[in-house]
Amino acid sequence: YTSGEVRLWDTRTWDYTAPVLEAVQGPGAAAASPHVSFVRINSSLAVAAYEDGTVSVWSLLFGKEPIHHFQHNQRIQALALAPGGTAVATASGFEVKLESPDDKGFWQTPATFEIQKLVNFLNLVPDVTGSPVAVAAAEDIVYLLKAEDPGKVLHSVYGQPVTCLDVSAKEAAFGIKTFGWLLNEPNQILLYNLETNQCVTKVGSSVGDFSCVNLHSSPPNMLVAGNKDRRVRVFDVRRGEAACSLYAHQLGVSAVQMDEWKIVSGGLEGLVCVWDQRMGTKLWEMHARHPVRHVWFNSHSLITANIPEDKNPRGSSITDDDPSVHRKYRGIIYSYEFSVDQLAVESVLPICRSSYDEVTGYNYNIGLAVPYDNI
Repeated sequence: YTSGEVRLWDTRTWDYTAPVLEAVQGPGAAAASPHVSFVRINSSLAVAAYEDGTVSVWSLLFGKEPIHHFQHNQRIQALALAPGGTAVATASGFEVKLESPDDKGFWQTPATFEIQKLVNFLNLVPDVTGSPVAVAAAEDIVYLLKAEDPGKVLHSVYGQPVTCLDVSAKEAAFGIKTFGWLLNEPNQILLYNLETNQCVTKVGSSVGDFSCVNLHSSPPNMLVAGNKDRRVRVFDVRRGEAACSLYAHQLGVSAVQMDEWKIVSGGLEGLVCVWDQRMGTKLWEMHARHPVRHVWFNSHSLITANIPEDKNPRGSSITDDDPSVHRKYRGIIYSYEFSVDQLAVESVLPICRSSYDEVTGYNYNIGLAVPYDNI
């Protein structure tokens, strides 16, 4: 929150009271807490970076006090947490820092890298044994950062900035923007092998910039990307072409994820859409006021976050007047369940057993593809 609070929610229980994770109190503790600029979570750790350059790490097992804390001199541009491990990576100014605990649980800094440009995107490679490995995109250069050796340039083409980045255990995918003076080279997504450091394939050819890409949670040999041209595209990297292209969001796509048969996409206009990629049709959609910045789902639940552009709108301070007036300025987080425990008779699709006496309509403001469906 812009109040400086970090809260930890358990979405498996609806009546859960979220505890506030306490930050380390600095010398100016009497003043207002700095805004939280990034949060990350995995199965064991929660991490937050603050506007003043501080980073706090909490264990999900050991309560509200931070187990580790460190400081940058400047504002932090990017924060990454290893999906299954305990490594944390931060980028501030021209410095990228890796932090991880040793075998005895003492936190240390395995590596610090000085690079030439400001980092836009930062990811830690999952499932790495030993020292952590990071991939950083700084304007038009992509670096592979390992603790043992100096930063290695994975990709660099002058004047072609990277617009999005995602990393799996063995590959990195990122979108590049061309400036039209090479008419035969539209905006593309490049896929690099992290072991050979070679470009495996180039996919996509779009006039718009690729604004988000999801490789790590996509099925093998597939990736999904969103574009400013309002389309969501699914690519089969073996064929190098779009297996599916959906006209999705009026103001551009801001977040996307897929599994074997469905796609969830979020747009800058605030719409979250769930698609069946086999039929290329929209199953349902949900709208909130602010742009969708985060979507995540597994087999049974979906979490989305709509976060406003303007973090400090005029007159929205709690001290100004009644805070309920200004709820429209706040972001909102939704937690959905795809499947609840159903009786055998209820496992039949509602449209097949509907009496049609009354139209159920659109439950919970969710626009359904079939109006008789129940959620």
